[in-house]
Amino acid sequence: MDNIQTLRAFDQIKLLADSHRMQILRLLMAQPATLTHLARTLKRSPAWIRHHIKTLESASLVEMVEVRTTGKVTEKFYRAKAGALLLQEIILPKTRKPVIIFSGSHDLAIEGIAGHITKYVALLNLPVGSLDGLVNLRQGLCQVSGSHLLDESGEYNTPTVRRLFPDREMEVVTLANRTQGLMLAGGNPKGLKRIADIARTKIRFVNRNAGSGTRLWLDRELKRLAISSEKINGYDHVVKTHSDAASLIEAGKADVSLGLQAAAHQHHLDFIPLFEERYDLVLPRENEKALTPLLDYLQTAAFRTELNMLTGYSSFHSGKQISL
Repeated sequence: MDNIQTLRAFDQIKLLADSHRMQILRLLMAQPATLTHLARTLKRSPAWIRHHIKTLESASLVEMVEVRTTGKVTEKFYRAKAGALLLQEIILPKTRKPVIIFSGSHDLAIEGIAGHITKYVALLNLPVGSLDGLVNLRQGLCQVSGSHLLDESGEYNTPTVRRLFPDREMEVVTLANRTQGLMLAGGNPKGLKRIADIARTKIRFVNRNAGSGTRLWLDRELKRLAISSEKINGYDHVVKTHSDAASLIEAGKADVSLGLQAAAHQHHLDFIPLFEERYDLVLPRENEKALTPLLDYLQTAAFRTELNMLTGYSSFHSGKQISL
């Protein structure tokens, strides 16, 4: 069985921007071939093929695996070093300041924090949802993640962190407690009152992406209420942030979504609170030094003042380290 190789070196990825090299590499992933075979397939000269093969060899993407001699004819067979490639590279700004990548659940407070610590670090946001954010952290694609995953035990985040990082020292620090509920058009013209109402006929729902804490809470609640997702008009209409969902409702393109009270307030929507959750920052202990400006800011009065201005947010436990 061939393996899939992950490419993170920019120089290797850059080589594959050439469509001809990519085509050669894909052919050599399927089976070994000689320069003559490749030239015939691609309708190019052997010399042209040789140039690209040497470039791919120098990048450790292709290797010679066999030499066959028949009479006076010597054939060299080449193949790709992997059965497939996963290209994984983040292009970061070139700056004197450290660049920190945050990936996880969308949060309005994180967006505000970035501006306050910009003197010390560049904080870049990749919202993908709580679960995928922790996966990105595990794979080294970010330095800190944000999560609000409710476990069956009733605990937020820590059981999932223990499962995903059994071999690493991790820190979990509370950013805030947040209120989530139904975000509705102003005046609630559809008369929605509870989560079960999103399954009513002609109600246009907008959902969050799979793996987000909000989506996982919704799916658990639908299961508890014995409501099939097929009955919800818009269950497959997915956005990545609370703000995107609120914008669609404000624009009249949807009737309801599950999201943050703060997002509903910012977009002049009605809101029915359903639950309060704990939103934590998750980081490997080895990243603590690089994240000092962020962690220190959580302890300031300025941060708490700003956080409490977000409707439905509470700073009471902000900055508290959660035991794993």
